[in-house]
Amino acid sequence: MGRVLTLRQCADNAIRRLLSEYPDGEARWMVRIIFEKLKGWNRTEMMIRADQEISPYIAGKVDEITRRLLDQEPIQYILGEARFYGLTLNVTPDVLIPRPETEELVDMIVADAHGRSDLRVMDLCTGSGCIAIALARNLPFAEVTAVDISAKALEVAAGNATLTKTTIHFRNADVLSLPRPDKADMDIIVSNPPYIAESERTAMDPNVLDHEPSLALFVPDSDPLKFYRAISSYSRLALRPGGRLYFEINPLFAPQLRSMLEADGWTEITVTPDMQRKQRFISATAPAE
Repeated sequence: MGRVLTLRQCADNAIRRLLSEYPDGEARWMVRIIFEKLKGWNRTEMMIRADQEISPYIAGKVDEITRRLLDQEPIQYILGEARFYGLTLNVTPDVLIPRPETEELVDMIVADAHGRSDLRVMDLCTGSGCIAIALARNLPFAEVTAVDISAKALEVAAGNATLTKTTIHFRNADVLSLPRPDKADMDIIVSNPPYIAESERTAMDPNVLDHEPSLALFVPDSDPLKFYRAISSYSRLALRPGGRLYFEINPLFAPQLRSMLEADGWTEITVTPDMQRKQRFISATAPAE
């Protein structure tokens, strides 16, 4: 039988082990997140309870999670949840972990749509549903449709919609071959599609490469804009005149993507940097016809 540990001893042990693979700040953050998940204790409560003994069960769970983190498994998959736009969403290895950059995309759309309500919105390649749910909760009375090719991803997204008490219309379809829409009645179409070139694999961290779904990450070097091309063609038919198209993009392909959208007849094309000053987003307006 192992010795009984205080919270401080257990946390310090986990931090010390994690420092072999992670920076100090990240290691401490992860340990705080672990205890928040296991016990519901925030940072202040952990300080107050520092000398309190913890159960062997909790000590064992902390040890198990620490070992998985040392194997480069993302903490969001281990704990089964991720934060996005003020929400806690469920995530599994069937969906990408929502990124802070994608929150910036939602910010952009919400700002552009300020003062408007009853918008019809479509999120293509929805994954966990994070964009669709954030928009449905922040655009007044929006009608939101979310599309993904992965049935397992849609299960996660639907669960997140239920969890957040958000109404989303989900559709299982391949965005590369969407049928022609019956009419142009969408106000906003947004997508964060696969955009990492296969040749970029070698520069990626193991926690992404070994655990997140390749289907949602990679495009062939020979055709890195394949998803953007298909979504652009569909959106020209689905958006009302003046409707807006938004993409998260690979900064490497921003010039080519702008040229492609210009050739497709889009207007008001704008490339916007993220907080790291990388060319991360592009938006465009459907022309009046």
